[in-house]
Amino acid sequence: MQTIEEALFKLSHSQFRASFHLSAALRGYVNEKGMEKIREHARDFVHARLAPAYIPNDGKQTPMRGHPVFVAQHATATCCRGCLKKWYRVREGAELTAVQEEKIVNLIMAWIEKEMQREYGRN
Repeated sequence: MQTIEEALFKLSHSQFRASFHLSAALRGYVNEKGMEKIREHARDFVHARLAPAYIPNDGKQTPMRGHPVFVAQHATATCCRGCLKKWYRVREGAELTAVQEEKIVNLIMAWIEKEMQREYGRN
């Protein structure tokens, strides 16, 4: 099993995944809400949009913009079950476990934290 750092490194070598960044408005939203509130949003989105065994609109359930978590999901290939299968070998057709959900949230949050540091020159 790969670490968050290994996953982020691997993702950084994908031209598509590496093209995602938080806009100034989304960075402002993260600063306004705080990381714990953003983590709550990530948990809610992952639980509702990725965890079910069957997702009727899989592959289209995560917008490309509008919320920092959505952008992070595309950057980390946690946007749909197809990407989870391709990048992390998460089986399709089975509900995600609580442990899997938390690992996905941790990866999303690590990307957001790294992105916030990068944008502010602390990385």
